[in-house]
Amino acid sequence: MKRRERLMASLRGDSVDRPPVCFYEINGHDERPHDPDPYNIYSHPSWRPLIELAREHSDRIVMRGVPFGDAPDDPLAELTTREMFEDTHSRCETVRIQAGDRELVRRTRRDRDVNTVWTLEHPLKDVDDLRAYLALPLAPFGGAPDPSGVLETETVLGDTGIVMIDTADPLCLAADLFDMGTFTVIASSEPALFQQLLERFAAQLLPRTQAIARALPGRLWRIYGPEYAAPPYLPPRRFRELVVQYDRPMVEAIQRNGGYARLHSHGNLRAILDDIAATGCSGLDPIEPPPQGDVSLATVRRRHGQQMTLFGNLEASDLENLPPAAFREKVLRALDEGTRGSGRGFVLMPSACPYGRELSQRALANYRVMVEAVGA
Repeated sequence: MKRRERLMASLRGDSVDRPPVCFYEINGHDERPHDPDPYNIYSHPSWRPLIELAREHSDRIVMRGVPFGDAPDDPLAELTTREMFEDTHSRCETVRIQAGDRELVRRTRRDRDVNTVWTLEHPLKDVDDLRAYLALPLAPFGGAPDPSGVLETETVLGDTGIVMIDTADPLCLAADLFDMGTFTVIASSEPALFQQLLERFAAQLLPRTQAIARALPGRLWRIYGPEYAAPPYLPPRRFRELVVQYDRPMVEAIQRNGGYARLHSHGNLRAILDDIAATGCSGLDPIEPPPQGDVSLATVRRRHGQQMTLFGNLEASDLENLPPAAFREKVLRALDEGTRGSGRGFVLMPSACPYGRELSQRALANYRVMVEAVGA
């Protein structure tokens, strides 16, 4: 089977010649090994064999957001200022929003040798900040999705892979305004106020999702954010209030247009598995094995494998740290549990990827183990 065909069959629950293997963010397309940008970690020569391996042998899933054209002006723009500062090691940004008599400040840092953005200061520090934020004007929904980026990427990929449309859910946008401790306290102690925040983001996200799903039907999607309400952060009943209530309409919009909605939730799943299924989603990732998670892949497949295509079960720390022989045992266990008995498809995939400038030879060897184990 061609790689695109194999992935789409796995999403539909059809039979395949072998389980797909995906490297998650590493896809052999978005990495730019010849780009001299000092913040491009993939310019280091250690990454080039992995980029080639992803391009030639992995079942490629390339994530894309979908921008909107002709959207109404955002009233927050006039209340927002941005300051950039860069030294020899890092790029820092400070964003300030004037919310009545309060100034809401977010500070972030990106280091040259680490492919992530660290949030040093979150804009909402207490309940009064939240009230001030809720009083800000809300941008009206409007404009039309621009599908060109997705279509162009699909053309480049050809039969080697697929595009996955990527979106946050309302909980992700809400929780990201706070540090983790403040989020859990306010979500627990001020449920009505926090619900207003979710409604604010849902009013923007749901119509965007509906419009994109109509413009780009039949695609795989990833919805990220549910893990914020997973145990131990919040009890399962709050997951139903903060995730199921808001993600189910997004899932329905995607799948009404022939798409496949995959929920992304790290960590513990056992207590919320039935609630994840209640969103109607047709996929789940990354299903981290214990001790990072609290449920086996075999259990997830047995309980909900008829509904969902399952992605993952390889922990990123194992990928980077285990000797290849030990990592191979983890890979073979995941393949066995992910394909055992009846159910939809299984895609072998790590929970994340390395993000330092230099890729270790051990990590490269373990990516090769994944490819060899499925016969790619």
